[in-house]
Amino acid sequence: MTRVPDLLEQRTDRVGAAARGATTIADRVVAKIAAQAAREALTSVPKEGHPPHASVVVHRDVARVSVSLELDYPSDLGRQCGAVRGRVRHRVETLAGIEVHEVTVHVERLHSAHTAHDRKRGRLK
Repeated sequence: MTRVPDLLEQRTDRVGAAARGATTIADRVVAKIAAQAAREALTSVPKEGHPPHASVVVHRDVARVSVSLELDYPSDLGRQCGAVRGRVRHRVETLAGIEVHEVTVHVERLHSAHTAHDRKRGRLK
């Protein structure tokens, strides 16, 4: 019977970490991280609005992120977009280990509390 320490001593052909392979994270996973980070950065999502969604292109461990969102109006749009950019960059770099060179924020729609939407005609009252 062979003792376990003897087996470990005999094994001298260990492969280094770099030679064992690499972990690949799919773009859609990074996009989900970015969308969640955008939701975390916003103070609120408009009542009739959709939550933020993101698309990502990763090339050689560098990501370019595009986030689309809807915001309440009136509000400080610049501050909210800046908060989304910062939070998305931080979370993607921390959770996925991918450097983020660019975060583009697209405001698709502004929801005003002062107007009511007429769903039948698709017009504002």
